[in-house]
Amino acid sequence: MSIDPQASADLTGREIGDYRILRRLGAGGMAEVYLAEQKSLGRQVALKVLQAALARDANYVARFQHEARAAAALVHANIVQIFEVGHADGVHFIAQEYVRGKNLGEVLKRDAALNPRLVLDVLRQVSAALCKAAEAGIVHRDLKPENILLGNSGEVKVADFGLARMESTDAKTLTQVGVAMGTPLYMSPEQIEGRPVDARSDVYSLGITSYHLLAGSPPYGGETALAIALQHLNSTPKPIENVRSDVPSGLARVVHRMIAKRPEQRYQSASELLGDLRKLAGEASAEGWGDGPEEWSLAEWIASADSRSRAAAELGRLMKESAQLQPRRWKPSRAAVFLLGAAAVGLLLGALLRPRPYLDGQPVASVQKRDSAWAQLFQANIAPSEAAWRAVRRYFPNEDAYIYELADVGLVRYYLFDATSPDYAAALPILQSLSQTTEAESPDSPLRPFVYAGLCVVNQHLGRTNDAMAAADQLNAAMRDELRRTDGRMDEMLRASLGQLGK
Repeated sequence: MSIDPQASADLTGREIGDYRILRRLGAGGMAEVYLAEQKSLGRQVALKVLQAALARDANYVARFQHEARAAAALVHANIVQIFEVGHADGVHFIAQEYVRGKNLGEVLKRDAALNPRLVLDVLRQVSAALCKAAEAGIVHRDLKPENILLGNSGEVKVADFGLARMESTDAKTLTQVGVAMGTPLYMSPEQIEGRPVDARSDVYSLGITSYHLLAGSPPYGGETALAIALQHLNSTPKPIENVRSDVPSGLARVVHRMIAKRPEQRYQSASELLGDLRKLAGEASAEGWGDGPEEWSLAEWIASADSRSRAAAELGRLMKESAQLQPRRWKPSRAAVFLLGAAAVGLLLGALLRPRPYLDGQPVASVQKRDSAWAQLFQANIAPSEAAWRAVRRYFPNEDAYIYELADVGLVRYYLFDATSPDYAAALPILQSLSQTTEAESPDSPLRPFVYAGLCVVNQHLGRTNDAMAAADQLNAAMRDELRRTDGRMDEMLRASLGQLGK
């Protein structure tokens, strides 16, 4: 028997195609959400059903389908996954991942405000999700506590890309569906004014959400949507530190930059935001209020260092292949070493130039070729050797330059830390070449401390005192602090070399 969409206020107990409706979970502006069982696979899903009153309108149906296409393209650990988009028994639906836990709106009703450690963790995971969305040119447009799910196992997932749109889509075809897309409490000024939005609008909404999580209430309030909107346009929020004294200054600084009125004054991408959060995580660990960057996943290291988010596009395949890369050696202690190595490797995923041929070497049969350059890099991290790092260029001669830069850093670290004895002469030309990259030449680059510390160390050990002193002069106090937080082994070698140089 087909279901009359107009007559069905609650679908609990019904069957729609392959799904048996178990209970109602909630409702949004366009859809009802149900917990359902997918009969063919015996799993529970969240079934999002277009509201009956809207199902007859072709414009609403088109928007609903657009939402599904946009969201289904985003496969990421921090994004609610779409399983199926369908139409059965007169009902348009989306079957998606069911996340056991609560959304942050529900958490706030219970706890009022969250501790800075949890807020930093939420920021990190949501930013990683937005990096993935940026690859597909998707803007969420409705980030708020209710759309951020906190799973029972601690994972954070972004839900409801229902207001997302492809950046290339004509806005007229979408904005006609509703007067305003987004929630006024968290909307960016440009979205309120009806101007074009990009990833910086999502950064703003995430910033307002983070303010709410820390302060216990949004920075702006009012009795009407218009009153709230005008404050987003014209009012300056009270500093978080004045609302809550235990908020770390570094976290407050990040949040206030996110909610700048003018888009050009915010973080220009989720990747840039994630890079700053990585530095903040180092501060949080040192100050004892949060987890350090060594707890981050490889995906987050890559996204935080690559403004183009190129690396994230390869991550899924890389992780699948990792299970085949000497799995017996992947133990917690080994994982910690790998993450520390990934920290230095990740530093090079910024603006890069052209490949250089100086590492081209003779084929080494003992290193197996992997299916991608990223898998080859991952293999070298797990089983470091000169041959393993050189194999990246040898097996993948036409990759982008930044892939080779990763191998360069890995090779330097092998010569200095992993070889039977340090090979300073072999490391020197690689470091010299790295020092000429755009990333290393930037005063604020996180790569710069690694490169110049390395040049100081190898030149000192090779008896090139003047060159060692010149490299040491490039390291200011901030760079030394960065090195101390992120690369203890290089920092230790640098300290020893500076002692030999009398500095």
